[in-house]
Amino acid sequence: MKATFYTLGCKLNYAETASLERQFQDRGFDIVPFQDQTDVCIINTCAVTERAEREARQIVRRALRTSPNAYVVVLGCYAQLGPEEIASIDGVDLVLGASEKFRVFEYAGSFHKGAAPKICVSDINQVNDFGPAYSGGADKRTRAFLKIQDGCDFNCAFCTIPLARGGSRSQEINSTVAQAIELVAMGYKEIILTGVNIGDYGKKDGFSFLELLQQLDKIDGLQRIRISSIEPNLLTDKVLDFWVSSKKICHHFHIPLQSGTDELLKKMRRRYTSEHFKNLIYKIKEKSPNAGIGVDVIIGFPGETEELFERNMEFLHTLPISYLHVFTYSERPNTPSISFPGRIEPRIRYAHSERMRNLGFMKKSSFYQSQLGSEHLVLIEGTIENNMLQGFTENYIRVQVPYYPSLENSIVKVRIDSFNGEVCDAVILSTVIDGVKSNELFTTAVLAR
Repeated sequence: MKATFYTLGCKLNYAETASLERQFQDRGFDIVPFQDQTDVCIINTCAVTERAEREARQIVRRALRTSPNAYVVVLGCYAQLGPEEIASIDGVDLVLGASEKFRVFEYAGSFHKGAAPKICVSDINQVNDFGPAYSGGADKRTRAFLKIQDGCDFNCAFCTIPLARGGSRSQEINSTVAQAIELVAMGYKEIILTGVNIGDYGKKDGFSFLELLQQLDKIDGLQRIRISSIEPNLLTDKVLDFWVSSKKICHHFHIPLQSGTDELLKKMRRRYTSEHFKNLIYKIKEKSPNAGIGVDVIIGFPGETEELFERNMEFLHTLPISYLHVFTYSERPNTPSISFPGRIEPRIRYAHSERMRNLGFMKKSSFYQSQLGSEHLVLIEGTIENNMLQGFTENYIRVQVPYYPSLENSIVKVRIDSFNGEVCDAVILSTVIDGVKSNELFTTAVLAR
């Protein structure tokens, strides 16, 4: 039988989908591209915004147009929050919640379409299993996403994640290290640690995020560790000091802000002030001047007046950050903020979001240009575009170098020469094998071009 998969949302979802794919491969299924005809279709959904839910419904219908007789399984956050809505879509056969999503074979049986869809969704307050997951397998890629934590206890006013994934829970250190070792053996040189709130890792179980980093740092053959995102109030001095002192952990920080004004941070139920956030950013830059720093921001939250928006713009404009992820506020059912006064008209939300994205582009351009002439280590990815290969520096600058087969999935030292508005052009200075620089793999002509 053939199976296909489609993933919406965060990198955590992608890691979980990859683990589901391995389940199907282990049982003899052929994994085919989503646009191909299939016997089974698994759709992993997101529910962070209304748009994500709309996309999920569109994907279900698109799958059924391609494979009208396919057995369709919908799982993920939207499945947990809106199972009846999903089940009402013609052709859906099985809806699995947060506690059930890794047990597709148990609930689907022989994958024969029935007269009515089957809904298997537990109350989120009863969800406490972890569901180990990582991306990786037969499709050799350069970077693997490793799930270390799930759920969240913070209950921010705008967020559905606690409703969709439950409370914070973590995978214990030994299991995480064993999975990382397995990924290294599969050929991955960089592991990206993912979760909903990874700074909260292990707090309920007597271990910590710092202890995990210290153990991962010791793994032979693991050349790079990248941390997907961490809350500002959980990036402690001890974690930061180890982070910047490690030779393996990338000097790339992604830190959610959501608003640069204390009035909205309080309404959002965030656990820090704008002053704390600002001090943290400058502390990172003091310890690692070339660090790449990404920031999440929500635009159009209830009560965001023109004055507050302009203050938010000014706050972010003055910070030495590298890029922005801008989210337009979306009303989510059963979240506290849906009933807050001061609702912002959609046209204003989108206009303000566009202005903030323009600021983000300016920040990214300025950061890239500040790195011209500097030397970095780049993990080269396998995708060829315009006879060029691309990859990321340790501080998250996308660069491109001329295509050469032996470069794929290798770490090279480069000098950044120019920025074309999208990506930096770089010159290869040397290759890096197990952390040791070498020029022996390439001819002088290849390195010079």
